[in-house]
Amino acid sequence: MAGDRLHQVLAALSAGGADVWSPAWLCAGCVKIVGVTGAGVMLMSGDIPRGSLCTTNAVSHLIEELQYTLGEGPCIDAYQQDQVVTEPDLADPVTRRWPAFTPPTVAAGVRAIFGFPLRVGTVRLGALNLYRDRPGPLTGSQHADALVVADVTARWVLEAQAGAPAGEVAAALETGADFHFTVHNAAGMVSVQQQISVTEALIRLRAYAFSHDRLLADVAEDVIARRLRLE
Repeated sequence: MAGDRLHQVLAALSAGGADVWSPAWLCAGCVKIVGVTGAGVMLMSGDIPRGSLCTTNAVSHLIEELQYTLGEGPCIDAYQQDQVVTEPDLADPVTRRWPAFTPPTVAAGVRAIFGFPLRVGTVRLGALNLYRDRPGPLTGSQHADALVVADVTARWVLEAQAGAPAGEVAAALETGADFHFTVHNAAGMVSVQQQISVTEALIRLRAYAFSHDRLLADVAEDVIARRLRLE
């Protein structure tokens, strides 16, 4: 049965005659195969989000931006806990979590959200995020499809990156992705200015963005343009 489901997912992703897969193609395929409103893929390294590989619409893009800025949400938990994270009723959850992430996400129309870890063996790469504009859990079949899609996506990412030069992101992964290079540049500047580690600088940038109700990417642009200097 698992093999049949894998073949079905691969056939669905290959439908339409695409000779070469892309992040956008994978995200769009996730939506169709699982039957959700939108999807996004976040890549992570250590405990730090590296950015969004792909999103399918403005709301899924906002979901990724908020998780990157706030450091909380279903993708963060799915990656860190290495397990599926589900919230079938984000507006009225049984257990309240993600206090900063939830209000703007609900305001954007998200009613149910699900995070599936991306991993190949012991290698963890990030998480697949799925959302719906109505509350309710995934069916058993949808959940099983999402697990297979997450596995296929993880293997595609690993294979794409394997062909890249050391220290560089594979060209296939950069197409349509948002790896927040501006944020990493800003963190480097803050690190030098305050003589702290880049990780600590990123934490301070994130704290500033949160306390001023701004997206991290916007704060980073101000730091690089020297319109803002963190003290």
